[in-house]
Amino acid sequence: MRKEQDFIGEVELPDDALYGVHSYRASRNFPDQTRFYKEWYQAVGLVKHACYNTYSRFKEALKSKYNVSELPLQLIDDDIVNTLIQSALEVAEGKHFGHFIVPAVNGGAGTSINLNVDEIIANRSLTQIGETPGQYDIIDPIEHANIYQSTNDVIPTALRVAVMRLLNGLEEGINNMRSGIEKLETQYRNDLRVAYTQMQEAVPSSYGKLFSAYSDALSRDWWRVSKCFERIKVVNLGGSAVGTGITVPRFFIMEVVPELQRLTGLPLTRGENLTDATQNLDSWVEIHAILKAHAVNLEKMVNDLRLLSSDVAGGGEVSIPKKQVGSSIMPGKVNPVIPEFVISAVHKVYSNDQLISSLSGQGCLDLNAYIPMIGHAVIESLKLLISANGTIKENLLEGLSVNSKASFERLMKSPSITTALSPYIGYNKASQLAKTMVSEGTNVFEANEKLDIIGEEKLREILKPENLLKLGYSIKDIKD
Repeated sequence: MRKEQDFIGEVELPDDALYGVHSYRASRNFPDQTRFYKEWYQAVGLVKHACYNTYSRFKEALKSKYNVSELPLQLIDDDIVNTLIQSALEVAEGKHFGHFIVPAVNGGAGTSINLNVDEIIANRSLTQIGETPGQYDIIDPIEHANIYQSTNDVIPTALRVAVMRLLNGLEEGINNMRSGIEKLETQYRNDLRVAYTQMQEAVPSSYGKLFSAYSDALSRDWWRVSKCFERIKVVNLGGSAVGTGITVPRFFIMEVVPELQRLTGLPLTRGENLTDATQNLDSWVEIHAILKAHAVNLEKMVNDLRLLSSDVAGGGEVSIPKKQVGSSIMPGKVNPVIPEFVISAVHKVYSNDQLISSLSGQGCLDLNAYIPMIGHAVIESLKLLISANGTIKENLLEGLSVNSKASFERLMKSPSITTALSPYIGYNKASQLAKTMVSEGTNVFEANEKLDIIGEEKLREILKPENLLKLGYSIKDIKD
């Protein structure tokens, strides 16, 4: 065991632990077991990498203009900076995550998150040069690993990096799922079905139109998600504690964000008003509302497919893939587990939306202390939506089928079909047809034969899919 201390006191840590006293205290103070997201951890490593690269350039700029031995600055040796860079790269790759012991739910505006990564980088750097963890007189977590940084600019910036990367995955997932929907739309374009309003049979439609509605909703989702990058591209890195840049060289403030942009390839930009970028989190409320809108569209779609394929609907028109045994007691039962998973996931997104809104409003004066919880909720929603899109495409849409014959026969026996005849025979006569169909259990052709309301040839012409699915009618249609 090794001993470490801060101004509060001394603690004992395992000799090989890359975490230090600050992380240890946080792990005891915040006894939640929810794991911090690795994506955010890796993004912190990337931000630190950008900071160390910028520090190196700052040091070179000083050497080119001044005799550094006469400056009132104690510069970090190049060898140490290079080691810090290598350690930060390892964090960015996800290495040493087992030494990140701060839980997702924590207090302190992310200070514990920042210090845990600082300790990992410092201690890993020590081991790289043949020293043991805890030798902070050689490489210190704060003096070296945290050089020209503050929790209040590093952690929010890293969150934006992590979220942008996940947004790329969500965009891809939406497009992949939309391609699956478009295939179904094409396959069943002219397959007629009963359309429902308020869960009652209403008018004729088609499965092509049903799937086209899902496709257009997903197109809007993709467009909105693509705009999220614009909403969160402004970062406050270099702003230090409250956006004033206190304790940070102006060179560093101007150069660190372009360096991070170069390293990540993401459309990041330094905020013109770093004070605003530090204290106001309304952009997270805005982009999560976009995620919530996508969640709503997913729920609507899978709920429809669950209903249409259910025994309650009873028509046997839509069949969704059988993915797993549905009961430990009822033989042969198969449940709609994919829609159920998606509905569960999107309701978690809805609850996260409320959490993000309320905690963003809890920002007080110059800082919002709840960025750890807000960030965790945003990342959780993104990961849930990425998972939902993936499993819908793979486990629901692939293998979904429509029984076109059963659907057509159901429509022809549904009173809803008579709505299409109203322009030709009027509402009252159409109602007579509908009443006869219901009372005698016949289809529209049989009912019309009995009542002799319209010629059979004309009736069959009106009820052709291409005529039923036309947008409205023209005077020529009803004259011919």
